[in-house]
Amino acid sequence: MNSASAPRAAWRPREGPVVCVGETMAALAPAPAESLESAEDLRVSVAGAESNVAMYLADLGIPVSWLSALGDDALGRRVRATVGAAGVDVGGVRHDPDRPTGLLVKEPAAARTRVHYYRGGSAASALGPEVLKDDRLRSASVVHLTGITPALSPSCRSLVEEALATPPDERPYAISFDVNHRPALWPPGTAAPALRDLADRVDITFVGLDEAQDLWDADLEPDGVRALLPHPRLLVVKDGGRTATVFGEDGSWTVPALRTDVVEPVGAGDAFAAGFLTGLLRGAGLERALRLGHITAGSALQVTGDHGPLPDRVKIEELLGLSAHDWARVNRA
Repeated sequence: MNSASAPRAAWRPREGPVVCVGETMAALAPAPAESLESAEDLRVSVAGAESNVAMYLADLGIPVSWLSALGDDALGRRVRATVGAAGVDVGGVRHDPDRPTGLLVKEPAAARTRVHYYRGGSAASALGPEVLKDDRLRSASVVHLTGITPALSPSCRSLVEEALATPPDERPYAISFDVNHRPALWPPGTAAPALRDLADRVDITFVGLDEAQDLWDADLEPDGVRALLPHPRLLVVKDGGRTATVFGEDGSWTVPALRTDVVEPVGAGDAFAAGFLTGLLRGAGLERALRLGHITAGSALQVTGDHGPLPDRVKIEELLGLSAHDWARVNRA
């Protein structure tokens, strides 16, 4: 529901391509019903929050580039080829001859999937502010970052700080930031203040209500998150598979999630961000942008990998065009 009456047109970035910056790793996983200890075969895929967003943006027809570094190794070449095959410009990805591609291994369990990371000294951990000199940023409408990058290394933290050094009204592009809290990457006691500071200095912030509660206050509700992060032009608070709320200059809008059979939740937040950004860039209202976020997230929830197939365009347009009442009925179906 919109909490404001007769709002002005919502702020949105200028038209143009999106640039996503951050690490992507090769991923190994057994079949969902098998144990990592006993499986004879492991499936190889790719896993990276920023490249996930990039691939879904490409699926949705948004011109997008991914900037990163990979090892000059077989896994790095596989990661680059996979992301490029999704329609993402990977021409700005560098292959480091001295550092490896990061690796993660998934361990399926009854309650949740555990993830083991092998990313110390990875090629992407050596990224720094020089990435921001890439010519692709000159025409960018949005640069998408996450809270994973500043936790990887001092040079990666400098990259994010440099991107935010220019005041919002003077930036040539909008900055989108997904908090993406990864506790294992942060020294104890450092994540909460660092991520709050970064998330409050960008133009568009995405944060899960559960991670906001873990980071800042267990009793937080969406409006409390807005009180903690008052400066983003748009703040999107995702409440798991229940709702998502966007706070703008003229009020807030809440849209329930679509009912979805969940195979694995990994990647859904990245898909949601891509859907919302697509709606925003196409001039959709904020409610419609939230709907597209939910639709895109549903495609990630239904696969074991991070990147699943979207519904066809006719189905997407049908869902976007539903009345609020009919959208709620689909959610309850």
